[in-house]
Amino acid sequence: MSTTLGTELRPALPRDLWNTTEMGRFLEQVEAQHGVHFDTYDQAWAWSVANLEDFWQSIWDHFEIISHAPHTAVLGKKTMPGAEWFPGARLNFAEHIHRALVTHADAPILINRSQTTGSSEWTGQRLLDEIAAQRTGLIAQGIGEGDRVVGYLPNIPQTVALYFATASLGAIWCSVPPEMGPQSVLDRIEQLEPSLMIAIDGYKWGAKEVSRIEELSRIRAALPAMKVVLLPYLDQNRETPAAVTSYAEFTKNTAPMEFVPVAFEHPLVILFSSGTTGKPKAIVHCHGGLLLEHYKDIALQFDISDRDRTFWYSTTGWMVWTLSVSSLLVGAAMVIMDGDPGWPALDGEWSQWAVLAETKSTYLTTGSAYLAVCAHSGLTPGKTWDLSRLREIQCSGSPLAADVAGWVYAEVNSDLVLAPASGGTDICSGFVCGSPLSPVNAGEMAVRPLGAAVYSWGPDGQEVSGEPGELVCVAPLPSMPAFFWGDKDFERYSASYFDTWPGIWRHGDWLIHTERNTWAITGRSDATLNRGGVRLGTAEFYAILDPRPELKDTLVLHFEDPDGGMGVLALLAVAAGDLDAAAAEKELKTFIRTELSPRHVPDVIVWVPSVPRTATGKRLEIPLKRLVQGIDTGNTIDRGVLVHPEDLDGIVAALKDVVK
Repeated sequence: MSTTLGTELRPALPRDLWNTTEMGRFLEQVEAQHGVHFDTYDQAWAWSVANLEDFWQSIWDHFEIISHAPHTAVLGKKTMPGAEWFPGARLNFAEHIHRALVTHADAPILINRSQTTGSSEWTGQRLLDEIAAQRTGLIAQGIGEGDRVVGYLPNIPQTVALYFATASLGAIWCSVPPEMGPQSVLDRIEQLEPSLMIAIDGYKWGAKEVSRIEELSRIRAALPAMKVVLLPYLDQNRETPAAVTSYAEFTKNTAPMEFVPVAFEHPLVILFSSGTTGKPKAIVHCHGGLLLEHYKDIALQFDISDRDRTFWYSTTGWMVWTLSVSSLLVGAAMVIMDGDPGWPALDGEWSQWAVLAETKSTYLTTGSAYLAVCAHSGLTPGKTWDLSRLREIQCSGSPLAADVAGWVYAEVNSDLVLAPASGGTDICSGFVCGSPLSPVNAGEMAVRPLGAAVYSWGPDGQEVSGEPGELVCVAPLPSMPAFFWGDKDFERYSASYFDTWPGIWRHGDWLIHTERNTWAITGRSDATLNRGGVRLGTAEFYAILDPRPELKDTLVLHFEDPDGGMGVLALLAVAAGDLDAAAAEKELKTFIRTELSPRHVPDVIVWVPSVPRTATGKRLEIPLKRLVQGIDTGNTIDRGVLVHPEDLDGIVAALKDVVK
């Protein structure tokens, strides 16, 4: 794997073939309606951000948004925070899902693969029936508009249905995945004062059985006013505890479906920040915002339609899950998987590649870290499985290195669109991503999404190119949070995004605008290494270290010198096997000096049993640094999100020994 950064791996789609994509057809409608012409995607993007109201009205019209009252404007207020979208409109997100499911009632719509319960397939009608039964059960439990409903559930069909059943009532959905322990769950949902939780009794992760009964008891004890429904999953014959409603009882009746029309900005779902930089923020997304943004993402940026069978590998606690189920808006079938993709081995029957092939999926969304592990393990998925139907891979969670991008085209499928993306829970969408019209370049993201006024800014608030700048968004997006739950007067909201430039969203990522007019994320701006005034992105290190066979994992931190010196640059390394530490350190420093620069050479290499990561593969650079520095030690890292929480104290102690 020797693909270099920026190598073109797939050319742009010729202009005369644009109409073979939904984005191309949409843009042709825009051209006809507004008397404009686009020769390139970038011209279309420029029009979309310069004519924000015309663009979003075009999205509204193109996807035939169902509104029970007319809107009086597209943007009543353009301020950030506090933009007012489509004032006067009354709609419901779930009604649009219902419309698509009715059209595809007889087709398989949810293809379920579970290490706990096996395989199953639900048609559109089966999903409609479940939503209706759950909605009836929610009403019987006293749930109505504005109430908070929590799912302590894995990625299974019942979870998908519950999200939409909750939304149909104007109630507010919140999901916490069952791999989270009780304290992590309570840190999130206690803020919401939820009325109801639907939970499983346990699950299998590979061959391991994981009970959640004790955890659920602790959660119930902390929230005695919250009603609970138990869905037997690990043991389907389990008796329901006292004061808990069985799922069978909950869904025993069915009334006709109805949809409560709510304002555009009415809360739909609450997502949580990772809890890696303090108490998790309860980020409120609204019906209209996610509806428009996800139609744009799913149908235009991802080119997903009812011809597709999509496989999104995601925990229910990640924003990707909330985005994934929106693929039902366009009638696409979904493959959903609950289990360990590395069991019994990386190339085993539960590998994401094996599931892709077995389900004949056309679209994969996965973590960049997963692709890197597969690439550096020498897997050859395209030879092992039939992946000829796979037409696009989208990946996120961390930057995708150039060599891994080259591996995808060499070893997975040479005729697909590789679409690395970066966005966040904050907008439940992307700030940079792929496009069916644009070329694919190794190690880079192709475009800024339509309607997203994203730029890279230097410290003076001016655009920069060829070097890392702050990722900013200078105009509102419909899916920017409506508010944070419990956040008085937008105080925490404003501090999170608008503390540097008032009225300008600063996301906290370093973004490079390349000479090829592509984009690259080089790490968190507040995790950036600043050595003697020179900024070094952490992704630079990982791009060269991740392929090293002797290293299982790495993490790099910089501890500033308060007297203005160079500070201490520390590299945490996990050995892949028996290693002569002294010899390995010498060789690694020489390698880094050669591949990057002398300024990149770490002062110390600390050998650790694991690197702090979340279940989605995110390296926790900033929180670990704060722990070592003794800053906000009570809330800096939520251990419930760590893959190896047992290693954390030892890692912190080892770093404190070398950082003086």
